[in-house]
Amino acid sequence: MSVVPADLPAASAPQALIDSPLPAPLEAGSAAHRSAKWALFVGGFAVFAMFYGPQPLLPLFGTEFKLSASQASGVLSATAGAMALGLIPAGFLAQRYGPKPVMLSSIVLGALCSLLCAVAPNYTILLALRALLGLCLAGLPGVASAWLAEEMAPKALGQAIGLIIAGNAAGGMSSRLVCGVLADLVGWRDAFAGLGALGAIAAFEFWRSLPASRRHRPRLLHPRHALADLRAVFGERGLAPLFGLALLLMGSFVSFYNYLGFRLVQAPFALSHATIGAVFLLYVVGMFSSPWAGRQADRLGSSRVLAAMLALCAVGLALTLSDVLPVIIAGVALFTFGFFAAHSVASSWVGRLARRSKALASAVYLTAYYLGASSMGWLGGHAWQAGAWAGVIGFLALLWLGCVAIAVRMARLPAALRGQQVGLDAISRVQSSSQGPSGSGLESRTFG
Repeated sequence: MSVVPADLPAASAPQALIDSPLPAPLEAGSAAHRSAKWALFVGGFAVFAMFYGPQPLLPLFGTEFKLSASQASGVLSATAGAMALGLIPAGFLAQRYGPKPVMLSSIVLGALCSLLCAVAPNYTILLALRALLGLCLAGLPGVASAWLAEEMAPKALGQAIGLIIAGNAAGGMSSRLVCGVLADLVGWRDAFAGLGALGAIAAFEFWRSLPASRRHRPRLLHPRHALADLRAVFGERGLAPLFGLALLLMGSFVSFYNYLGFRLVQAPFALSHATIGAVFLLYVVGMFSSPWAGRQADRLGSSRVLAAMLALCAVGLALTLSDVLPVIIAGVALFTFGFFAAHSVASSWVGRLARRSKALASAVYLTAYYLGASSMGWLGGHAWQAGAWAGVIGFLALLWLGCVAIAVRMARLPAALRGQQVGLDAISRVQSSSQGPSGSGLESRTFG
């Protein structure tokens, strides 16, 4: 079966290639399957290590370059915004040139950008390099799903998805801790150099381990088809609110963690950057809450679970207003649990509601997701400057109210669209579970 649409010109792919039968997909347990799983784990680990590693260092950048909190957060905001802009184009490039070259280029260029960050002469150059980093890194989360969908047998997908998610989470968590330790011991420039070295090693291992694409069929892309697909996605009932939910959820999550470091580095806590980096290990609760929320959504319906997780987020935010560190840590854990669970429900909901182009719907969801990280993460800095942590919580409360409004709107959809049919969310999570806070949907990126 060809992935080249019938309405494209014949020149979009050689006719012999279109008509030739596809090779058998990779089966679970085969040597190629094991190698591919390892490669995708390594790639995801490196990409999200380079992306999130500097987050606990934002107060340090503020001191080093004499920046406000919102300006210092640009190290993350610029990367997230650029990644948002690169996700859909990366999918188009993968259609034309194949997923593996795009993913490999993503890691190689990301490593180069990270190494250049280590020698940035000033903050403006550092910010530009971090933006370029985000644009480059978009190639892996935007395309990994396409490689999986094209090359692996359906029964082999589950293990591969799990390893991608594990790699993303492990890279994001461990890099924050390691960068915090390195910054305390030898400085932030060495932390960036370490991230670049990690990316270079990962790029070599990814190139060596990931099998070449055997089932990919190149397709020339026409703007008319892409625009038609985008209009169709936004016209499908329930999707636009979920895109808004992605923006607000990720915006609140990034703002929360960005400025939590500014609070904890000050009195009465005065924590080191390494200790603040260790706080990010609470991300591990998300690895449990995401599948748990999925099972509950299967049983109770997506809208009910989303409402419960938003309530949990609110409790967590309130607890962080305390001046007692263990209470704050408990609040961080509850908020993190609720965020990952809500994101899991929302992303799987997109996969089920999208009818014409699930892959494009997933890409749009991720674009909104990272735009939220960029824009709301920056606005949260102004809230910090205006009212310190209480100001940040007030800002996050506004974002939370927006999430609640969307949840109420989604709850008014017909029962079938609210996720009340047992088993539908389980299917759609398989289609979107590689998104996490850092991935994409499973469908082949034909965008048509």
